[in-house]
Amino acid sequence: MKTVLITGGTSGIGKALAEVFAKNKFRVIITGRDENRLRVTYEELSEMGTEIHTIKCDVSREEDVKNLYLKVHTLTDSLDILVNNAGISMRALFQELDLKVIREVMDINFWGTVYCTNYFLKDILNSKGSIIVISSGAGLRGIPARTGYSASKFALHGFFESLRTELLYKGVHILLACPGYTASNIRKSALNGKGVAQGETPLEESKLMSAERVAEKIFKAWKNKKKLLLISREVKFIRLVNFLFPSWMDRIMFNHIAREKGTALKV
Repeated sequence: MKTVLITGGTSGIGKALAEVFAKNKFRVIITGRDENRLRVTYEELSEMGTEIHTIKCDVSREEDVKNLYLKVHTLTDSLDILVNNAGISMRALFQELDLKVIREVMDINFWGTVYCTNYFLKDILNSKGSIIVISSGAGLRGIPARTGYSASKFALHGFFESLRTELLYKGVHILLACPGYTASNIRKSALNGKGVAQGETPLEESKLMSAERVAEKIFKAWKNKKKLLLISREVKFIRLVNFLFPSWMDRIMFNHIAREKGTALKV
């Protein structure tokens, strides 16, 4: 039985990916910071007829990731897939932002991913397995009022493109997956300028791509050994137009975010 480890697996894309891998009879190990959510997710996934494990872990803390590594190795001798999914967002203008917010976002989104990759890379090398990184359209084009979030996702692309090249002849597959807006709780937990969860979303979540659909696309891309997955037409458009017409894209992004509910972005 192959084993997948998914960080931040109790909600959104992480949970949807756990369901997809469980449906395909993987041994699934998920992490999260909330014990109640871990318990609920365990109960839901256990009904799918495969081996499920949950481990409490804050990936922004290296000591937690070290303990995660030790606990995973009490459950299995090998790891086939590491899914770096745990993440947090923020919404605030940089000029109104306490810098601790960017530090927290980078600690979770970037350093958390680096810690997990560092501890489990030997396993992935041994199994000639895969590392799946959940990035974002914000990792391809900076988004106003999301400076810290965009920075963290851009950093992931630089890190994993470098690592992928280092491992070019080692048999390791690395996939950077870039969803567009996805229906999840990430916007509700997004930090404001003072580092407090905003508790609401500026978007109509019902109109967004579902986490389940995103997870199915990521699973298919993993099976096909893709290196980069641009999940929505919106993300593909942003990447192309930003490359060809960056000044035009500045205006497009400004106008788009300026229309968001509760935005502080004004002309």
